[in-house]
Amino acid sequence: MKRKRILPGYNLTLGYTMAVLSLMLFLPLAALILRATSLGPKEFVAAVWTERARAAYLLTVGTSFAAAIVDTVLGLLLAWVLVRYEFPGKRICDSLIDLPFALPTAVAGLVYSNLYVEKGWFGRYLVPLGFQGAYSQTAIVLVLAFIGLPFVVRTVQPVLESLDADIEEAAESLGASRWQTFWKVIIPALQPALITGFALTFARGLGEYGSVVFVSGNMPFKTEIAAVLVVSRLEEFAYTEATAIALVLLAGSFAMLAAINGLEWWSRRYAA
Repeated sequence: MKRKRILPGYNLTLGYTMAVLSLMLFLPLAALILRATSLGPKEFVAAVWTERARAAYLLTVGTSFAAAIVDTVLGLLLAWVLVRYEFPGKRICDSLIDLPFALPTAVAGLVYSNLYVEKGWFGRYLVPLGFQGAYSQTAIVLVLAFIGLPFVVRTVQPVLESLDADIEEAAESLGASRWQTFWKVIIPALQPALITGFALTFARGLGEYGSVVFVSGNMPFKTEIAAVLVVSRLEEFAYTEATAIALVLLAGSFAMLAAINGLEWWSRRYAA
């Protein structure tokens, strides 16, 4: 007997989905790959591995990694406070966590640059102390940390909510201190979520452009990220070279996507 499907119209919806994916994802990716591979091997390497490009790659990866570390610590702290404590305005604070998702990244970059410039609200006090929060690598880390913070909080928060309090009580009854309970009982249970949140934040930082372009200063070899370098190549009408650099970033994004999927699989297996 022919097996009936639970959802009607499976073939139609699948065909519609594949058509939309082809128009919005597969065709642009194919065009990008074809344009980049039009270069020979030597030309491709010469385009993507210049001294300026290496500096941009290093800065992009380094600032994204630093921002992911900061977000992992702050995200764990915020998730802990939101789950374990009750206080006035808790729901408002919880909703504000998602603000970077709703706020255009260009707006975030403009706000940060105005706050940390020499005459800004924060900059007038921090710049004399030697803290450059605008047009520097520190500025890139700050804005990337702002953009990526919700990933860690929203990844850790449900896992923390699902933790059974009996486990902590059992550890305390066996003589463990609160610090030992935190490191030996809670952190191992949160480890898969923390790693996944870190990876999501890191991947988000690799492809960020809108916010960074306003706070970095875009100085080659100093504060120029890879995405800005692609735009610079386009403005120089070096379309093939820009496409080649974009392909390198695309490969990095796919690698991070594979890593995130692997971490999610490992998290499910660890939880089971």
